[in-house]
Amino acid sequence: MFDFFRSHRRAALRTHPFPEAWRAIVAANVPYVSTLSPEDRTELEGHVQVLLAEKKFEGCGGLELTDEIRVTIAAQACLLLLHRETDYFPELDVILVYPHPYVAKTSAYFAGGVALADQQARFGQSASGVVVLAWDAVRRGASDVHDGHNVTLHEFAHQLDQEDGAADGAPRLATRAMYTAWAHVLGDEFTHLVDDVHEHRATDIDEYGATNPAEFFAVVTEMFFEKPKQLARRHPQLYQQLALFYRQDPAARGGP
Repeated sequence: MFDFFRSHRRAALRTHPFPEAWRAIVAANVPYVSTLSPEDRTELEGHVQVLLAEKKFEGCGGLELTDEIRVTIAAQACLLLLHRETDYFPELDVILVYPHPYVAKTSAYFAGGVALADQQARFGQSASGVVVLAWDAVRRGASDVHDGHNVTLHEFAHQLDQEDGAADGAPRLATRAMYTAWAHVLGDEFTHLVDDVHEHRATDIDEYGATNPAEFFAVVTEMFFEKPKQLARRHPQLYQQLALFYRQDPAARGGP
């Protein structure tokens, strides 16, 4: 019964007229959307309205939240949802937004119980229930649609990965059969990237993707949307797996 009412509410939200002020924000801040077909833009706007209605946004570090911030983030996040059945990042409760890169405390543990504490400046982070973003990094990532770096796509890709309870680079796929090909292709590509980084060979996939399989999935998601032709040309099997998962073919829309 709950699912029925939730689905009905979401369907109603998706049919609401999209505010012209929001459409102007998307046009100004998320130029990638201009490459979508009219049908895809309409679908995206519907998803944005659901996401903004269901997720809480909080400003941190003195940042005052505005519609510009919320809509800019939501429009990019919802690019990952086009053409797919979605539960709108079900593990996500709140999006925390800082004005600039924020400092996060980290700890590393070594043999003998030795612990090393450190602090790192971060542009974004994804964890159970929360996405953290730096607003200036969000704007920068959205404005350059062909550099292969987009912190919003990266962190929300992590949310997709975490929907099955594990951050392992394998999001919830449509069929069981897809997992075998996914593991084979992404596993091989990840291993190649790790080897290239270890041997100091130049890579077209960002070296940060060699951190672990979860980061690899998030990094290649950025590349899939922002450098799709390059990814399809140099890593055709990887591109095919991402195209099957996202049910999109951004290489056909133009760009590098």
